[in-house]
Amino acid sequence: MAGSRGIGLAIVAFAVYIIGGIGTFAGVALIMFMRGRDLWGWGEGRAIGYLFLCAGLCLSVLGVLLMRIFRNRGLS
Repeated sequence: MAGSRGIGLAIVAFAVYIIGGIGTFAGVALIMFMRGRDLWGWGEGRAIGYLFLCAGLCLSVLGVLLMRIFRNRGLS
């Protein structure tokens, strides 16, 4: 029972880490290439890029912390 739960938690932690990385690189791309242009009516692309960059970095750090916690607790 603990093995299947540990694998599920590890997959969730890894998914959070991957989504954070994608968000980070998408934010950098928006900052570089969408300067002064509107992004689907959401606002200026550069501002949305900064949002994606910061949120992506936070999710990446959260994913790494979750992986470390699950490993140290013996859940994975």
